[in-house]
Amino acid sequence: MQKYRHLLFDLDGTLADPSEGITKCIAYALEYFGIKTDNLDTLRSWIGPPIKDSLMQIYHFDEAQANLGVEKYRERFTDIGIYENRLFDGVQELLERLKDEGYSIYLATSKPTVFAQRIVEHFKIDTYFDFIGGAGLDDSRPTKGHVIQHVMEETNLSDPSQALMIGDRKYDIIGGQAFHMDTTGLLHGFGSRAELQSAGATYIFDNLAELKKELLFLNSF
Repeated sequence: MQKYRHLLFDLDGTLADPSEGITKCIAYALEYFGIKTDNLDTLRSWIGPPIKDSLMQIYHFDEAQANLGVEKYRERFTDIGIYENRLFDGVQELLERLKDEGYSIYLATSKPTVFAQRIVEHFKIDTYFDFIGGAGLDDSRPTKGHVIQHVMEETNLSDPSQALMIGDRKYDIIGGQAFHMDTTGLLHGFGSRAELQSAGATYIFDNLAELKKELLFLNSF
């Protein structure tokens, strides 16, 4: 692994496990359309990509139906599902140490910025981020690539060779590659090793502890 200056972190499945809240909110939205979910675990694969895309791809919703589905999802998520969430072990210590080591740290999530901001504030990790970038409630920045572009533009990050995109799904890897960034896949989230390898992740680690060890080792030179 080479040395980097800028670290872009995904949120869901990378820094936090939102599976309870997201799956319950998806089930709530699907129920509105008469679709019953017997096992919430079957919805775990929805975590990562935009909900609208999943509704259109899995249930073949048209755009109007998908937009309504997102509205129903947010109806429960805004005040309930957003807090059915937990940080992975060691996240605060990781961010604090990386900040002390001089890294610039950005959040790049497909979750709307307004929700991402509330989540990191809830967990008291907001101060570690130089910028929090997410999707727009108005369907702007619909892909991870759009979010990464937004982060780069807002932070004047002009040299992607100095940046590392860190996530747990292929969308994080593909998004980083679109801007010629190296990418890291984490296996403690919702993507498999096969998914991350197939997407072309530059590095793959089992968890944040392994990533932390490598980044601190590189920064010691």
